[in-house]
Amino acid sequence: MNRSFLILGGTGDLTGRLLLPGLAELVDAGVLDEPVAVLAVSQEDWSDDQYREWARARLTEHAGHVPEKSRDRLVGWLGYRHGDVTIPADLRAGLDRAGGVPVVYLALPNTVFLPTLEALAEVGLPEGAVVAVEKPFGRNLADARKLNEVLHRLVPEESVFRTDHFLAMQTVLNILGLRFANRMFEPVWNAQHVERVDIVFDETLGLEGRAGYYDTAGALRDMLQNHLLQMLAVVAMEPPAALDARSLAARKADVLRAVRPPSDMRRDTVRARYTAGTVGGRELPDYTAEAGVEPDRGTETYAEYTVEIDNWRWAGVPFRLRSGKALGADRHEIVLRFKPVPHLAFDRGSQDGGGPEPDLLRLRLLPDGISLEVNLNGAGDPFDLERRSLEVDLPPTRLSAYGLLLNELLAGEAALSISDVEAEESWRIVEPILAAWAADEVPLLEYPAGSDGPATG
Repeated sequence: MNRSFLILGGTGDLTGRLLLPGLAELVDAGVLDEPVAVLAVSQEDWSDDQYREWARARLTEHAGHVPEKSRDRLVGWLGYRHGDVTIPADLRAGLDRAGGVPVVYLALPNTVFLPTLEALAEVGLPEGAVVAVEKPFGRNLADARKLNEVLHRLVPEESVFRTDHFLAMQTVLNILGLRFANRMFEPVWNAQHVERVDIVFDETLGLEGRAGYYDTAGALRDMLQNHLLQMLAVVAMEPPAALDARSLAARKADVLRAVRPPSDMRRDTVRARYTAGTVGGRELPDYTAEAGVEPDRGTETYAEYTVEIDNWRWAGVPFRLRSGKALGADRHEIVLRFKPVPHLAFDRGSQDGGGPEPDLLRLRLLPDGISLEVNLNGAGDPFDLERRSLEVDLPPTRLSAYGLLLNELLAGEAALSISDVEAEESWRIVEPILAAWAADEVPLLEYPAGSDGPATG
């Protein structure tokens, strides 16, 4: 199949920081070994040469790990067209110039997803075309349903790629291997043995000039509605019949359908935003003083909620999802905390005189790794217990998360995508939280930049 790649929003941050480096990785890996038409469409009045110079600078900045020869080869395939992605005639001109069977990538603000898709539906796409849509997929359940309706008029569901690069992270993919290729883990992967699950993505980064997007989204929409719920779905899903797009999507959707939103918003949800402070020796201003922020919006930079899954495997197990900005340390992990043993023969417990800590399985992201924290006999008194961590650091993969996603896209595979049902169920879960926060049923707390987060008492 003669594939082409049409990037709508081809001069944006996403394209320069992630898409072009991902394509350069595919060139270097030999996945793209023949010239592929890559056409960017955006509103800058540029020529092809001007765009190639812009792209070369972005690749130098963000794809230094890719040899210059491969970067230059990709640059030679790039073309550019000035146009408005919501105008059918401009899209038609872009599709005609790209030629072939296109992968159409909406590297755009989500506020223009709908008019862009409606314009594409008016123009029409050839059989075999693929449409990729970035997150967040709408701003609420009604938006998501409308986007799905237009997408289904445009291409079949199996040709829609709702991207979530967390699904392509090495550790997230390794959850599948850990659970389903090792008999020792799957029998204890349930409510009988697991006490709780924490899914955490804490960042030391502040706003970093992203107020235009972030101040209208907030931590809940930016991280917990999509990325972290997808990780919950992978952790909690039933074994799929096969690791193909249909089987994975069906099992993840089953989990999301069974998630019960928090019943007590004040108890089970937390929202907060950072105030001035120091992170790693760097002074950060109060969030409300950041350029482009509207303080009266009450946008949260920290979001947390706890849900339960109403099914046989996980009934009664709390799943806590948390993400915040400008915190004192980066913490990116999924932690399964196992229940205590039913009877402890070690009367003396651990060396500090207390009982032994529970077994913990940590699945670390950025950098990728897995650790299992267990209790073993001490080096002195054999009846004392000591804590030991069995760890493995996962070697870096040749392709980044976006490299893997783009490889799937160009191959027409959607195993690392989010299905229509998943997208809508994710909004069903968080909409009651958004409504409670908008009504100020949950107070907006504050935490100093560089701290561990808000004090929730």
